[in-house]
Amino acid sequence: MEIRVLKYFLAVAREGNITAAANALHLTQPTLTRQLQDLEYELKQKLFIRGKHKITLTEEGMLLQDRAEEIIEMVHKTKSDIMSSGNDIKGDVYIGCGETEAMQYVAEIIKEIQETYPNIVFHIHSGNAEEVMGRLDKKLLDFGVLIQPVDITKYDNITFPTTDTWGVLMLKSSPLAKFEAIKLENLKNLPLITSRQVTRKSPNNDYTNWFQGKFETFNIAATYNLIYNAALLVKSGIGYAITLDKLANTSSESELCFRPLEPKLEAKLDIVWNKFQVRSVAANLFLQKLQEKFGKN
Repeated sequence: MEIRVLKYFLAVAREGNITAAANALHLTQPTLTRQLQDLEYELKQKLFIRGKHKITLTEEGMLLQDRAEEIIEMVHKTKSDIMSSGNDIKGDVYIGCGETEAMQYVAEIIKEIQETYPNIVFHIHSGNAEEVMGRLDKKLLDFGVLIQPVDITKYDNITFPTTDTWGVLMLKSSPLAKFEAIKLENLKNLPLITSRQVTRKSPNNDYTNWFQGKFETFNIAATYNLIYNAALLVKSGIGYAITLDKLANTSSESELCFRPLEPKLEAKLDIVWNKFQVRSVAANLFLQKLQEKFGKN
């Protein structure tokens, strides 16, 4: 498979139409059609279902789409890493993160670096711990900011000197809003919206211990991986979101409020990177600034 042909394939998958994709790629329609047919012949799989006006992907096509996006991204990152070597420091640094106020630490280092090296570009990928770790393992990210509980033993890491506080996001009109903190018994029989990362079966950790390891006894109405959509569910009256503080808008203009859990439950925050990975000059500079600011774990 050629990189060029994978880009053609992704354009067709994105546009859902041969003519539109050919126009976007500045190719003739017969040329693009032939390239796709050759790709299907090479892989010995049908990648598209050709309708009258729209093309859709087969299961094999959807698998190739996922892999092709990763391949193109890896090619771009590899090219950037190699080109960034030399005296003129430039290039790209890829950082994955969950939703946490600790990203402010990362932002401060980025600002410091770009004041001296404006040709370094930082790419921030938001996702839950599972997604960030998956991209780290595939070398699509240089660093990842992870919120505990998560197993980080396979990475090198620095623990940030702060923690996030777990609590409940709710409507200000909720009966629970009158409490200063929320106890376990307050949540019994209420529809809860919980983080997908921490509700999966896993060894005991501070989070599951707070719930006494009895998630199955609670009314889980929905799960989320990023809080923005969970906040919309809360606004719609679907349930109470168990989340970290300072992520959703709880200002005086908002209809939402946040109450911490009692006893207090905090989450440690780590920035991690792959052990023994060969990094670009730009990524090494970021790591150097990180270690200068927070020390080496």
